[in-house]
Amino acid sequence: MKSFLTFSPTLSNSAATPFSCYFLSHQSIILRKTSRHMLAAKSLQSPNFLSRISVMHSLVNSAKPSNLDRIRSMYTEAASMSGEIHVIVGPMFAGKTTTLLRRIKLESSNGRNVAIIKSNKDTRYALDSIVTHDGEKLPCWPLVDLSSFRQRLGPEAYDKLEVIGIDEAQFFEDLYDFCSKAADHDGKTIIVAGLDGDYLRRSFGGVLDIIPIADSVTKLTARCELCGERAFFTLRKTEETETELIAGAEVYMPVCRKHYVSGQVVKVAARTVLESQKVQCSSIL
Repeated sequence: MKSFLTFSPTLSNSAATPFSCYFLSHQSIILRKTSRHMLAAKSLQSPNFLSRISVMHSLVNSAKPSNLDRIRSMYTEAASMSGEIHVIVGPMFAGKTTTLLRRIKLESSNGRNVAIIKSNKDTRYALDSIVTHDGEKLPCWPLVDLSSFRQRLGPEAYDKLEVIGIDEAQFFEDLYDFCSKAADHDGKTIIVAGLDGDYLRRSFGGVLDIIPIADSVTKLTARCELCGERAFFTLRKTEETETELIAGAEVYMPVCRKHYVSGQVVKVAARTVLESQKVQCSSIL
């Protein structure tokens, strides 16, 4: 909600200290000092959230009828402008991009203005399109960072935009800042798709950071390539160790917990054998 309460720097615990409480929105409504407001001022300094909410209600209830109507209208306006954040996560080959495209198409068919963003690091299929592993695709904006999107699209076009899809979200360092501003202040619906974990099952990028501000989180699964059970993890089949290694089935495969653990054991064992062979060869030479 855009509107919020703030207090003048002169606010103190002294009952004799004058103050004004400002309710900020497109315009300010000044609720002037009363004995009830002085008591409210002390309560608002408390860290207790419920206490602050009750004080806000008391301030609204003590407002003049003319100001009360304006406060209510601003509450209604702020609520109507609020957006949404929906997060789609899972391992590779779980259908995250397919789910994202399906939801974007649904929003478009309902008459809403939509746009899709992806990282320009992902050039596996096409630079200016989002493409699923099954070949389905839609045009998109390939960007280095999300903060440049409004400027690239144009302020007027951005203001008309209602839904924004973000694919391969783990590659955007400014994911949290962009999503919070677009949803909280710009009234956009944001649909985010990305990996929640890397090949070591550690947090990947900022995808998990936006879960606390999300309206919904969808965790997808794939099929384990080794046994056919539900796959929650991504196993890297090669020896590269960098976190960002953009590739497809030639490097990664979805696996269940059992085969992720056994796969890591096999990789460690193979690495040990290879290293020992190198030592033997060097000693012979």
